[in-house]
Amino acid sequence: MKPTWSALLGVALLAVVALVVGLLVAGPKTVVAGPAAAGPSTATVAEPAAELAATTDERPDIVLILMDDFSLELLRTMPAAAEMAAEGATYQNAFVIDSLCCPSRAALLTGQTPHHTKVLTNTQNDPEHPVGGWSAFQRYGNVEKQFSIGLQEAGYTTGFVGKFINAYEASVDADGNRVPPPKVPGWDSWNALLGGAYGGWGYQSTFLDDDGEMRLRHHPQPPTSATPAAKDAAYAANVTRDYALDFIEDHRDDEEPYFLEIAAYGPHSRLGHHYPGLDTWFPPAFADQAPAGDPAGGNCGRFDCGELTLADLAGYDDDRQDNAPTYLHRGGRTSPAPAWRTNKVSLSAETALSQYRDRARMVQSIDRMVAQVREAAGDDAYIVLTSDNGFHLGQHQLNGGKGAPYDSDTRVPLVVVGPGVVPGKRSQFVNNIDLAPTFLDIAGAPIPAYVSGSSFTDTLSRPGVPGARYAFFEHTYAKAHPGEVDLDKGSGGTIDIIPSYIAVRGSQGLLVRFDLDKSWRGTDYAYELYRYDRPWEDRNVFAEDHAKPYARDLMRRLEAYEGCAPAVCRALTR
Repeated sequence: MKPTWSALLGVALLAVVALVVGLLVAGPKTVVAGPAAAGPSTATVAEPAAELAATTDERPDIVLILMDDFSLELLRTMPAAAEMAAEGATYQNAFVIDSLCCPSRAALLTGQTPHHTKVLTNTQNDPEHPVGGWSAFQRYGNVEKQFSIGLQEAGYTTGFVGKFINAYEASVDADGNRVPPPKVPGWDSWNALLGGAYGGWGYQSTFLDDDGEMRLRHHPQPPTSATPAAKDAAYAANVTRDYALDFIEDHRDDEEPYFLEIAAYGPHSRLGHHYPGLDTWFPPAFADQAPAGDPAGGNCGRFDCGELTLADLAGYDDDRQDNAPTYLHRGGRTSPAPAWRTNKVSLSAETALSQYRDRARMVQSIDRMVAQVREAAGDDAYIVLTSDNGFHLGQHQLNGGKGAPYDSDTRVPLVVVGPGVVPGKRSQFVNNIDLAPTFLDIAGAPIPAYVSGSSFTDTLSRPGVPGARYAFFEHTYAKAHPGEVDLDKGSGGTIDIIPSYIAVRGSQGLLVRFDLDKSWRGTDYAYELYRYDRPWEDRNVFAEDHAKPYARDLMRRLEAYEGCAPAVCRALTR
């Protein structure tokens, strides 16, 4: 059986006490600070623990739970997540580098910015020169740069469960047989749920057979006549949970530590229609659904569903007349630029409220998984809860979707529990490209020079330690192509009207440089600047504030960020 982190520290500290006072002392044992075997940037424990590591791998297990399109207001509805936040570190300034699924996931897996991964959109667009999806992730060397490979080389057993990269799908051979997608290096266990899982029911998943070969497993949709329990057993969130718990059970007693990524499909909107009467674009498990004719019923976790209102969505229906971008000319002169938020506001308040509540119901199955995973993994494992991006649902009059540089889309939950983690809120800025170096740091593995993010391991045990003060965002416009799953038409999606941009976010404000020219080669730069004396991006103040010190600081950083090398990217956040 693999010794637990706390047990090993207890043995080491007892030995120290015995040497000093000449007798055994029983009682609670404490970590000096931080995860002990996490590399040079972390604090250490007493010397005998280091000696013990020569014969026993004392490094902690790590579990990443990654949600899909999770907006921050949903976190308070989740009982297990709320308990996790009370017992662990909660990062109030956690962001994603691109608020779109595939670029965000590629960045998380590699620790690189999209301008380094070259994964810029969800779909490949041009097969010869892909700009997104699995094709781009594979073509540009990102498979070999996954942090999981570094963890494997450091002795970790690695497992993956759930949603991987957009367009990572099975194919059909010449005989009409379904063929699994390619095997992905860096993972000892591989249970990817393929794209059919967006709908919740009726999909395929992958597994590795005894010879390490890729195989497909079918998860048929239960018939309409099946019981709610039978339907929920086949629900994608619950199958993801079952795979995850199986992995933990198989490896929690190993001598070697493990890393497990659990990538849920919820609360992403569905594709396809599955059961009569289940018409929502955000279908919860049957156990959580509202009864017919009761829109305020069902399970919304810590709240009655009727208590959730549109007032919870900061900036909902905010008039966009004062949000148009601004041109900057020589000498500091400014002039109005054309508005890019020109979509028809098609999302009604009734629909937005219904979908908000359905999304709250949808995450309850994930929340139950959080509780079960924590129990199975134990207190000596690090558990990290976050999302690939946020989601706007009527904020900024953008209907529903993601991809924008605003808080609704870029800010995500980040909660960490584990050995040596001091409970409480953190004010340091963290980006999802910081997760890869943090995992490697905890494992005591080297962080490659190509990584653009920085480890935040020190902040786990020292809440007040200086950290990043800025976060950067980048996004590439691409007209939607077949296979694009993020149009979110059910909520009036607007993903393909959002221009390309780069942006920088500090404590005082957000500066965005949009490229209003939608061609690949041309540029038409215009700016939006928002002060955070309001809890959302209320009014573009670029014209009156662009020469003020805080705005000039943001502009200097923004200009230096464009195309930055990894070391420069890291330095700009400080």
